[in-house]
Amino acid sequence: MTFELLAGGSTDPRAGLLTLPHGVVETPAFMPVGTRGTVKALDMVDLAGLEPGMVLANTYHLWTDPGDAVVAAAGGLHAWTGWSGNLLTDSGGYQVVSLARVGRAVVDEDGVLFDGGRRLTPEDAIAVQEALAPDVMMALDQPVGYPAPAEETAAATHRTHRWAERCRQAWSQGSSALWGIVQGGFDLGLRRESTAVLRGMDFPGYAIGGLSLGEPGAATHECLEVCTAGLPEDRPRYLMGVGTEREMLRAIAVGVDLFDCVWPTRLARTGAAVVGPGRVNLLSSRHAADPAPIEVGCGCPACARHTRAQVHHLLRRGELLGFRLLTLHNLHHTLELARGARAAVLEGTFAEFVEARLGTPAPSHDSQARPI
Repeated sequence: MTFELLAGGSTDPRAGLLTLPHGVVETPAFMPVGTRGTVKALDMVDLAGLEPGMVLANTYHLWTDPGDAVVAAAGGLHAWTGWSGNLLTDSGGYQVVSLARVGRAVVDEDGVLFDGGRRLTPEDAIAVQEALAPDVMMALDQPVGYPAPAEETAAATHRTHRWAERCRQAWSQGSSALWGIVQGGFDLGLRRESTAVLRGMDFPGYAIGGLSLGEPGAATHECLEVCTAGLPEDRPRYLMGVGTEREMLRAIAVGVDLFDCVWPTRLARTGAAVVGPGRVNLLSSRHAADPAPIEVGCGCPACARHTRAQVHHLLRRGELLGFRLLTLHNLHHTLELARGARAAVLEGTFAEFVEARLGTPAPSHDSQARPI
């Protein structure tokens, strides 16, 4: 793995080249989410047509079904899925917080006990991911929800550091690059500490985790600024679980390189299209005879050949094609947003790009004056 920074710096909008075994990712970039090795509603031909630099898969779900041994026997995740591009697997850390909320995960120093029987330790998380053989894999971490008591946040942050070191020790340093995850909840002091500790472990890349968990936007971006200011400039930065237009542009403005989110595909399954910085409900009867494309000016296959009226009809009748078309459009829109931001960074016109997309001025370095 190599990362070359072409423009920007530590806390400025950046453009780079992340070179991995299955190709080059031009950053900033958005990664579609293929939780179980597939992006919902799309086959690999559809996905290849969108040309994402990298796709994300979920370690926890693949570990539980079909099992990492099954995937490994097939030749790894690339062979199992039929995807020839880059793949990133998360570590199962998000399920630590999401399943703990409903009593399905219990955390102790050794690891996480899921559903009363399956235990995932940091060493297991590395072994499972190395069996899946992605291009990038993540260290096991412990996020906390919002709000969380100060003692709980501190304990989870320090456990994340110990688990990161254990992951580092378990990593074979083979073809899958291991990235660390910064935590710290919504405590700026803990965020600074976590950034410094993870930086000291010298991971090839870094993720910023534990954000977009229901906290106010101002809290998200205060934490984000602290993290990007402390991370090494020459390593890729990945903001986990963020994919809306406004959030992505705010994060790019302070030096984030990579994003993933289920938002575009999940919206499609509810009948909603991403249009501009907002969304349009194509199940609404107002679109029953609408001859316009899903989004005027969009170059995706759905907009090139289908109208809002037709998509409305398909959705209303439960035709699977409707959900496929919306998924294609929503992912195309989000991928093109990242590509447009990258081009603007390289051209020195990022501020103008943001204003054109959102109708608001681009952010300054003053966190009190971030209108995005």
